[in-house]
Amino acid sequence: MQLFEVVTVEQAWGLLRPHLSPAVPREEWVPLERARQRIAARELVARLPVPAFTRSTVDGFAVRARETFGASESLPAILRVAGEVHMGQPAPGLPGAAALRIPTGGMLPLEADAVVMVEDTEEPGDGCVWIHRPVAPGDNLVRAGEDLEAGQPLLPAGSRLSPAALGALAACGWSEVPVREKLRVAVLSTGDEIVPPGRPLGPGQVHDINGPALTLLLEEDGACASYLGIVVDEADIVRDALSRALDHDLVLVSGGSSVGGRDVVARVISGLGRPGVLCHGLALKPGKPTLVAAVDGKAVLGLPGHPLSAQVVYRVLARQALAWAQGARYAGRPVVRHPVTRGLASRPGREEYIPCALEHDGRGTVARPLLGKSALISTLARAEGLIHIPLDVGGHAAGEMVEVILL
Repeated sequence: MQLFEVVTVEQAWGLLRPHLSPAVPREEWVPLERARQRIAARELVARLPVPAFTRSTVDGFAVRARETFGASESLPAILRVAGEVHMGQPAPGLPGAAALRIPTGGMLPLEADAVVMVEDTEEPGDGCVWIHRPVAPGDNLVRAGEDLEAGQPLLPAGSRLSPAALGALAACGWSEVPVREKLRVAVLSTGDEIVPPGRPLGPGQVHDINGPALTLLLEEDGACASYLGIVVDEADIVRDALSRALDHDLVLVSGGSSVGGRDVVARVISGLGRPGVLCHGLALKPGKPTLVAAVDGKAVLGLPGHPLSAQVVYRVLARQALAWAQGARYAGRPVVRHPVTRGLASRPGREEYIPCALEHDGRGTVARPLLGKSALISTLARAEGLIHIPLDVGGHAAGEMVEVILL
């Protein structure tokens, strides 16, 4: 493969992956409240059964199911109300021919084997409850350990800890968890025309969008991101900045808008270490002028300067690299399928990603393309997803089902 031959995203990933060292990072223990999006360093098992006791899933009455058999609206089963189960307290005993009032989540008495929903009962006020519908053993309850047994595997090593996963860990006895140290990622913006946000703009200047946006995306994905600022398109300055950035595990360089700026980055990388530039150009729209490189075991991604292009490349390539380098179980991208509201033309031989809004048309959810140039950050700001047109597809007709990657 020649150095600057345009390659597919899959080919670029194949070139990059050998240079992402899969060495297992050190682990550290962090409290659950600080573990969101971190990577589990080892298999995590339930320390306690979930639930820890048999509990009701409805508001109603704890009963022996056999004492409700045959109950109906015209001939209810009549049981004495012997008391009440209180939340956070042991359940009292259940005498024969009696019921205990129980709230959702309340502890089931040892003698009970079912719960009657309050909607299926009537209380005439004489200390009894009339049950108008029979229940079977096990109805309206969840047994101790039915969700998780103590010692049961919950999450494999490499799992990304979502809020739902952290909730499950809290339920089964974890207060802090062993996670892999965060991958350290450097972010650089290059371009003579780029100035920091908030600084007054001179003629031909633009504020840096990609630096802050990429830094936040990395942090959302569980990395320790360091934004190293803006670098002008001068070889010595770019070389110094990249040399500092290579102290990190991974480097993302957002290129300047000029071709000259991109060439400076490529030349500098080629002189910093081996093997240098692996490919320079993807069969991707937007995102064609992407640079993939490695310098003495450190991966470097040169993302396009246009904001939409940069964020598309981050989502289809950089995010996968980040997961691989962290030893994470890469779950892919969240994808749904919806009909598209208008026809979309595309050229086979390249992947294409088109921002879209997700709307309801009275029959269901549809994907409405937000057509605009890759330099228009407002297009991405309004988008809820990216319509993916695969490499070998020449577009979609209006109403056709399309793949949408959720943002």
